[in-house]
Amino acid sequence: MIKSKSNTMNWGNLLSTQRFKPENGQIVPTVTASSEEGAEALRTDFHIDYDRVVFSSGFRRLARKTQVHPFATHDHTHNRLTHSVEVASVGRSLGNRVGVMLSNGGFLPAGNHPADIGAIVQVACLAHDFGNPPFGHTGEDALRDWFRDPNHSIYLQDLTTAERHDITTYEGNAHSLRLVTSLEMYQNDGGMRLTAAVIGALLKYPWTSSAAQREGKFNIYQTELPFIRSIAAELGLSTIAENHWVRHPLSYLMEAADDICYALLDLEDAVELELLHVDEVERILSKLTNHEYSWQTYSSRERCARLRGVAIGRAVDNIAQTFITHHRELLQGTFQGEDLLALASPDVNEALNGAKELARTRIFRHQSKLITEIATFPCLASILNILVPAVHDYIKTSSISRRQELALSLLKEQKLTKNDNLYLAYMKILDFVGSMTDNTAAKLAREVSGIGML
Repeated sequence: MIKSKSNTMNWGNLLSTQRFKPENGQIVPTVTASSEEGAEALRTDFHIDYDRVVFSSGFRRLARKTQVHPFATHDHTHNRLTHSVEVASVGRSLGNRVGVMLSNGGFLPAGNHPADIGAIVQVACLAHDFGNPPFGHTGEDALRDWFRDPNHSIYLQDLTTAERHDITTYEGNAHSLRLVTSLEMYQNDGGMRLTAAVIGALLKYPWTSSAAQREGKFNIYQTELPFIRSIAAELGLSTIAENHWVRHPLSYLMEAADDICYALLDLEDAVELELLHVDEVERILSKLTNHEYSWQTYSSRERCARLRGVAIGRAVDNIAQTFITHHRELLQGTFQGEDLLALASPDVNEALNGAKELARTRIFRHQSKLITEIATFPCLASILNILVPAVHDYIKTSSISRRQELALSLLKEQKLTKNDNLYLAYMKILDFVGSMTDNTAAKLAREVSGIGML
């Protein structure tokens, strides 16, 4: 039965520390991690989540994945790792601020502290970009482009409609969820087994790729759908339609932290790379800084750092207040804004959107970035060209060529077996390619082409 969208969620459920794992074909609760450490545990469940994310291989790989500028050689340019750490810092500040206001309003359940809100948002922020493939959003486009090519339709004809939607729509958000719930730590046995609250905060788009044909982005592949049904039930997320839930309120804080950081820090990188002048950045952020400081005597880097610090502080204060202002709608699942930024004060909204527009027009279209983006398509295509036919024939036929056998050896960590159906086998290809860093993808593409032998 589909629940009404207006059913009010409650913080007692939304802050659940329950963890889940698959067992005998079902998704079942597992032991709460903090209870394993005994009554004198020095870490809360959300601190344990933080540690599991930080020590994961997926987190380390972010250091060599594109944020904005592929293969950047400048020491101060952001990559996905530094971006994620900064987003987590802003997310913790937002969460702590909201946590205090929820506590003062009497909304926090007994046993929960304001810092729990900050910790949940912080962990979700740390993991939010896990699923970004090499070369960022252009990498997503390249993977989708290959599978949507009519010349490759033969490889998809035995898939269901829902499976075809997944395979032809590589989505970094869905792969982030896949990493933490399936691939990292306890592989295919619950993944990191993070708390339900953190998984909920990570779900920016809590619907499947089939719903995404209407909605755009999505968070849930068919492989993770049973897991998320259990998470949604535990958290009490209201259902909009089949396999489509309302968002956990804290996912809006995770999203806002990401928005703040990429709006402001993309500009800071551009000044470092001399694509923008610091005066242009100051003009954009003047609505938040109010020209209250005299920074003309500082270096460009110092001016950017001070502008950024003031702007982030103002944005955090305002967006936290926006969350509280719309608290009731967020719990009811009736929040009408596209995001919290859309309903923030005009100065915050205009400054951050102005920063994004400046980045779109002056940074994202710069020739040095365009050339690498163009090269992304043949780079990832060369890898898929050898993997997909090999996997298809391995699953569907009784024999494969020596070349295909060699190609399949690349997937040893994905544990491809004859027991896999074609959909799961393709998902393992996407796991392999999506997990690669920019450097690894470029090196592998060069080597499998034969150029690397010269």
